[in-house]
Amino acid sequence: MGQLNNRNIAVLSESGFEETELTSPVQRLKEEGAIVHIISSKPGSIQAMKGDQEWTIKVDVDKTITEANPEDYDGLLIPGGVLNPDALRKNDQAVEFVKAFFSAGKPVAAICHGPQVLITAGVVKGRKMTSTKTIKIDLINAGAQWDDLEVVVDEGLVTSRSPDDLPAFNDKMVEEFAEGVHQEQHS
Repeated sequence: MGQLNNRNIAVLSESGFEETELTSPVQRLKEEGAIVHIISSKPGSIQAMKGDQEWTIKVDVDKTITEANPEDYDGLLIPGGVLNPDALRKNDQAVEFVKAFFSAGKPVAAICHGPQVLITAGVVKGRKMTSTKTIKIDLINAGAQWDDLEVVVDEGLVTSRSPDDLPAFNDKMVEEFAEGVHQEQHS
């Protein structure tokens, strides 16, 4: 029995996600007993990138954003990659989906470029966070307190910098998802 038995976790992504930033956390979530749904703007599949130039595996989409209800999920994972967060932040439905988790105090985990979506959702002001260094200034300008650590946890919000941080990211993500609602998470 895992720490996340029967917990429903949403993974919000578009094509262009960094392969290991989706596959490694999803594997860990499933090992812990979570029910994981890949949610995207379109049905079918989304495709990963390795680095920022090589297209790799395809992952089946379980639900579209219009079909998915944030109330049905206990936590949210946003993988990075350069293209994925950029596509998500341009999608009003995706941004509203993210905001719903913060409004409900539900835990959220975002890695690498993933926090860009959180900036657009307006939920980073005053939060302790980390990310890839390329968006450090964006987070600071949006009011986050940025630190160069492998993982930063702030009241149910888990952030990490890169695929190198996945072991620590996965551990803290599972811990926060297992704790459930964080009253201080509210936006």
